[in-house]
Amino acid sequence: MKNLLRNELLGHGADVVGFACLKGYMSGEIAHLEQAVSIGVARKLNEDTLSLLMKFQKRAVRFLKAQGYRSLAIPPDSDRKKGTFVSKLYPLFNHKMAATSAGLGWIGKNGLLISPDYGPRLSLVTVLTDAPFEQDDPTEHSLCGSCSLCAAYCPSKAITGAEWSRSFPFVELVRLDACRSHKKAKRATDGKPNCGLCINICPYGREKSSMKQEYLNPEQTQNAAV
Repeated sequence: MKNLLRNELLGHGADVVGFACLKGYMSGEIAHLEQAVSIGVARKLNEDTLSLLMKFQKRAVRFLKAQGYRSLAIPPDSDRKKGTFVSKLYPLFNHKMAATSAGLGWIGKNGLLISPDYGPRLSLVTVLTDAPFEQDDPTEHSLCGSCSLCAAYCPSKAITGAEWSRSFPFVELVRLDACRSHKKAKRATDGKPNCGLCINICPYGREKSSMKQEYLNPEQTQNAAV
């Protein structure tokens, strides 16, 4: 069943699909949904990408329902709507936790999920379920190693340089106040809310990512950061 669902999602355009066991991580009203299907596409986040991710979620939900299992689709972080049942669950769930538990990547020094193939350029959604999938091997530690390009070129100096691991998942990777202040100032000066240098500079996934033309090459990124 797991391979059938994975192949269906990949066959319709998903770039990565992983299966995770979140037993012990879930609480409250979703504690019974211990399994997660983590789905990612290597596309710049925009309305078309959100629409595509939602289609993958609906396809997964239909598949699981047809097999007699319950499921709950957690929307992308950038498409969270207030006042819904799912909105009450946002504090209980993190897409990156599901993705690392499904072996899709690790949390980089920039605080983003880093895929070996696509770097920090994946947009994610998750479907929680009670289907008894065999989980994929989780990622246990960061593979950033000695690379600290994102920290070196962060204009707000918000990236601490610390490394994530499953044993120490709550280490401070990014000083959020500094990052938010920079974004606020950037929005005020040029109307763009995001900086993106910590995505552009990451060497992982530059060649394979289907978005590589939308991101700066290393020389351009260095010039932009100076």
